Amino acid sequence: MTEAMTLSAAPPRPVPAGEPVLEVEDLRTYFDTRDGVVKAVDGLSFSLKPGEILGVVGESGCGKSITSLSIMQLVPRPPARFASGAIRFRGRDLLKLGHEEMRRIRGNEISMIFQDPMSSLNPVLTVGDQLTEAVILHQKLGKRAARDRAREMLDLVHIPEPERRLEEYPHQLSGGMRQRVMIAMALGCDPSVLIADEPTTALDVTIQAQILALMEEIRDKLKTAIILITHDLGVVAEMADRVLVMYAGRKVEEADVVELFERPQHPYTRGLMASIPRLTAAEMETAPPRLSEIPGIVPSLNALPPGCTFADRCPHVQDHCRRGYPPLEPKRPGHVAACWESHRLPEWQP
Repeated sequence: MTEAMTLSAAPPRPVPAGEPVLEVEDLRTYFDTRDGVVKAVDGLSFSLKPGEILGVVGESGCGKSITSLSIMQLVPRPPARFASGAIRFRGRDLLKLGHEEMRRIRGNEISMIFQDPMSSLNPVLTVGDQLTEAVILHQKLGKRAARDRAREMLDLVHIPEPERRLEEYPHQLSGGMRQRVMIAMALGCDPSVLIADEPTTALDVTIQAQILALMEEIRDKLKTAIILITHDLGVVAEMADRVLVMYAGRKVEEADVVELFERPQHPYTRGLMASIPRLTAAEMETAPPRLSEIPGIVPSLNALPPGCTFADRCPHVQDHCRRGYPPLEPKRPGHVAACWESHRLPEWQP
């Protein structure tokens, strides 16, 4: 992942064509708790085209995973509720579907790779049993045809000896192999949208690179749209077509990946980029610079300030930043950010 650590976005890729397969509009996912209403996702909007990879980044607790669980309708209700918004998949609002209708979409047309494959796979069922379950349910295949499909999917994700692996249990596989099984499960029904929530967490660098290359290969072969949720800006630079930056439950910036890395318009995005370790040839000859950090902590989501939620941590904060939340506004073509002071920020040095 040497290229990732340079934080240089990959060369521009062709813009995915066609109408959006998924549209999220003004989504507000709130949790009613004893301490008040937690605004986990607060007014989020974005769209996703077939074959597009959308990178979603931000600190822990910013709403990335709750967004994905909201799309899949896997947030517990109560205490969660959808205060407003729409999640349209091929024109159908998922928030208005009944339980059975959503079950036919979940795992079939929209699939998800969860963070920890060891906790997501059933330890008492073989890999084959777990791979065939969704295929039998959604594709209405018989056991033999479902097993053939499972073997095909293991082969697609480059697991050697797929026939033998079908008989093995999760604990018999390495971390990278388990993650490949999770990807195979998610792709078993040829979904239109794949949500990957930290798909390379806890994997070593070599296996991370293999998993990411596999996801790109699958996107190219199957034209699957991917939402890639991650903390790793290097992964985003290599993989994504567009990037959405979240902070305290809200979108603070969105742009094409090359545009975002070359000209970030929000102080939070700049802070994330500056906090990544770098080591140039010149720095090798002298003492490496002190690692940059974003001071302070994310505000409590049940007591958000009236103004910009990043104000207390922002080096460019002004008095008016604390009085009202800045709207998302176009800063450049195809590039939006929520910052009153973006026009005064110094020129960014990648």
